[in-house]
Amino acid sequence: MRCQTLLAVTGLLFIAADDRSLIAAQKLADFETQTAGPMTTIDTPIGRWTVESGTAVINDRYASRGQQCLQLTGGAKTVVTIDLAQPLSAPGELAFDAERWTRRTPFVFRIEQKTTAGWEEIYRGDDRVLVGRSFRSQVRVPLESVTVSSLRWTVSSPEGTGLLLDHVRISPAVKQKIVSVEAVPFALPLLRGASAGPLAKLKIETEGRLEPVSLQEVGLSLDDGSAKLLNSVTAFACGSSSAFRTDVRFAESLAPRPRLTLAGDQPLKEGTNFIWVAATVAADADIDQAVTAALRTAKFSDGSTWQVPDSKSTVRLGVKLRDTGDDGVNTYRIPGLVTTNAGSLICVYDVRYRSSRDLPGDIDVGMSRSVDGGRTWQPMCVIMDMGDDPDFRYDGIGDPCVLVDRQTGTIWCAATWSHGNRSWVGSKPGLEPEDTGQWMLVRSDDDGVTWSKPVNITRQVKRPEWSFLLQGPGRGITMRDGTLVFPAQYQDPPSSTDKVASRLPHSSIIYSKDHGATWQAGTGACDDTTEAQVAELEDGRLMLNCRYNRTSYRVIMTSDDLGQTWHEHPGSRRQLREPRACMASLINVDRDRRWLSDSGSKAPVRGNPQTLLFSNPDSFSGRHHMTIRMSKDSGASWPTDAMLLLDEEPGRGYSCLTMIDQKTVGIVYEGSQSDLVFQRIPLTDIAKD
Repeated sequence: MRCQTLLAVTGLLFIAADDRSLIAAQKLADFETQTAGPMTTIDTPIGRWTVESGTAVINDRYASRGQQCLQLTGGAKTVVTIDLAQPLSAPGELAFDAERWTRRTPFVFRIEQKTTAGWEEIYRGDDRVLVGRSFRSQVRVPLESVTVSSLRWTVSSPEGTGLLLDHVRISPAVKQKIVSVEAVPFALPLLRGASAGPLAKLKIETEGRLEPVSLQEVGLSLDDGSAKLLNSVTAFACGSSSAFRTDVRFAESLAPRPRLTLAGDQPLKEGTNFIWVAATVAADADIDQAVTAALRTAKFSDGSTWQVPDSKSTVRLGVKLRDTGDDGVNTYRIPGLVTTNAGSLICVYDVRYRSSRDLPGDIDVGMSRSVDGGRTWQPMCVIMDMGDDPDFRYDGIGDPCVLVDRQTGTIWCAATWSHGNRSWVGSKPGLEPEDTGQWMLVRSDDDGVTWSKPVNITRQVKRPEWSFLLQGPGRGITMRDGTLVFPAQYQDPPSSTDKVASRLPHSSIIYSKDHGATWQAGTGACDDTTEAQVAELEDGRLMLNCRYNRTSYRVIMTSDDLGQTWHEHPGSRRQLREPRACMASLINVDRDRRWLSDSGSKAPVRGNPQTLLFSNPDSFSGRHHMTIRMSKDSGASWPTDAMLLLDEEPGRGYSCLTMIDQKTVGIVYEGSQSDLVFQRIPLTDIAKD
């Protein structure tokens, strides 16, 4: 947003440079010639600034450009008035760079204008000016009245904080014109089952706000075969927001063909305008295919037609597996995914009936099954339901974790039962449902067609002193020797004397050496780690890849004795970033596909036993940029040329991977367009060799 706004401001100044009358009309205050320190009155080309109350300072340590800026220090209230050197004689614009100095409240920032009718508010920046250095906000305020004589700035904030202002300018309004038209690259899936999905992204920059221009036509080309995958193509206007949205429909074509013209009438705003061309995927479209589109032209009401260069985009297909409203459910979350010995895909997840909140709540574990590699999915069935008594918070059960016993073919699913408030916050030491969350298991012996009733193994795996023990979530594994392993996490007991150690979480594992007849727990891998995923390495060690609450990097631990002792991996806390913090997925490619083959035989398949795949939101700042990464040396390195971005926009961020066949990985993730998204990805798309 900052770069886009600066483009618009730069464009405004460029127009002024081409028109001497506008140069004369434009006024600028950059505070460079003022004396540093507290101020009462200063004169600038805009007019005379006077401190009416509070404290304002010429700050010589910070500036958006140059060396100095104006700081309104806040406190109870700082009020500064500008008596304009020359009252406005035509509509104009007030523009400035701003930086808020605190996230604390209260924070109030208002601008008023004085006309012949008195003072009136024209800008409310309480929640619009961004915190952080580098003047992250570039503000533009229309001045519509032609009788403005003064401006009044008011800031209230915690003492010694306030607001920084720089490069304040007043410019006349000008007739709108198109400055640039360009295609914007993006990484988003196009989902079968969605009402519309992203196909192409157009960015239009304008200058001026008088006599607004409208977009009237967008020309689009589809490559051979792409049109056959689509039912319709629609254009949507998204204003200055670059995110994919379908709120304002601009034009539509119900008969996709290789060359399309989308016609409508969409008024443009001053500055940046985004237009998304979207598509509806045919119900029978093969999700192994991709759609390639190119924007050709954009035609406007001022008579201009712009060519759109370098606009070709290729969009991967996927499946809208589960989403808000499906089967009357509020939210689907927390995916786990495995490929069975018969080649079916089993996806488990939270069915959150009433809200998106975690346990406790009205939550069951749902399951979706595919027998054709994820191209189509059978209707959802609920495989874990502990009741619906409102006196016990509906006896919710969730955060599922699934694994396949590779020797017997049995599918196991673990989940946490919260009898009342007995989940992350409400659990306490003990073993009973009234004390703590319960570790529940179900199994299927017929490839996921039917499932057993839940079995409680809490007494086998939980130490009474622990506050809470639960699974991954995500998926578990079968080791070479047949040992079944679920990732796990537990909380220490509460402490009234040591707040740091009180209920401190630790990632761990539970395992069975007798095909699920009995289970045991490992020890804590690392302090303050939670949702983990486990993989077996080439040398037989277990690798535990953990969510970490203290920094924005994954903790990676290894064990050669089934979690009785742990050793930190060299790449721990420095290689795999996360948005502090989020669940992720980890699989050993060779181990995951050794029971799979294109011919259907169960003979082990040879490959690079050191190849790992990892998925998570690859970001420090938030749960966006869902990415798959590959390591070919057991996690010693994760090269940047072996990664694939699937979804750049924000979602809830959980994911789970499985090998579908020898060459294809499947992923279910919480995406930006659907609660749960499924995609099939060739390994060669992640790393070429």
